[in-house]
Amino acid sequence: MFIEKIIGDLGDKKRWRQYKARIRALPANYRTAAEAVQRYLMFFGGADGGDWAAMFEDLADLFERAAADRTPIREIVGEDPVEFVETFVANYAIGQWKAKERDRFIRAIERAEGNDTNNDTHNDTANGTGSQTDSQTGRDGGSVS
Repeated sequence: MFIEKIIGDLGDKKRWRQYKARIRALPANYRTAAEAVQRYLMFFGGADGGDWAAMFEDLADLFERAAADRTPIREIVGEDPVEFVETFVANYAIGQWKAKERDRFIRAIERAEGNDTNNDTHNDTANGTGSQTDSQTGRDGGSVS
């Protein structure tokens, strides 16, 4: 539909409005925590599409259940709220992609530092990342699609 091409998927927008209404209906402390998680997810993840809509709906479910059970906020998010969000988002496609890229980033820094256990050619294609790097020269072999 022409209008959807201009303003986006209307179904996702409806789901977003429903999610926001559910969050607004939470008791103040749960609403504050849920909005903080949402803000963090959007800032660091660029929320968009149906996968994100499902994730935010699950977030609303979590906080609604916690509010109904009067679960303390720290029992929901733990002592490290960032770890909570990373664990939460890892259950969704975007989180799996981020974890893969985080691991790839860590390996690249380790190679740059000389801590790579493979002294020959390091090939990330075995892990599905699609690039080869010669650890001796530091040259990037480019995409191997």
